[in-house]
Amino acid sequence: MDKLKTILQEKEIQYEIIYHEKQIRTAQEGADYLGIELGQTAPTLVLKSEKGYFAMIVSGRKRVNLDEVRGIIGCNKLKMATPKEVRQVTGYTVGSVSLIISLPCIVDRALFRYPFVYGGTGEPASTLKIVPNDLEKINQVVALLDLD
Repeated sequence: MDKLKTILQEKEIQYEIIYHEKQIRTAQEGADYLGIELGQTAPTLVLKSEKGYFAMIVSGRKRVNLDEVRGIIGCNKLKMATPKEVRQVTGYTVGSVSLIISLPCIVDRALFRYPFVYGGTGEPASTLKIVPNDLEKINQVVALLDLD
């Protein structure tokens, strides 16, 4: 968590860390717990392709069509990384992958409809609240997608 805070402070990013007693496991749980719209939840998914791994930050209200994403980022094969691969590549467990991540990043444009979005910090019992535009400032964004 200290590394995350240092990165956010160095980049002068407005943020809040919200601590909770237990891990939030789904977008709906997060929306209910935080009292926000489902679309404001921003899970970070890890994808595996022949080009390597990608992070994809999506609006929690969406289902993701990997074939569509594959075509946009120019991969022949694209699939969800296994929990073991997620841990190896990010250092985080599935469900708590940080919104701030060193992988090439794909961001869902739907997140920009909100003043703040909420996602992982890397630790299961906390949530990062951040302005969506700051996801572009701090991550290596390779694509913005309309996942509607």
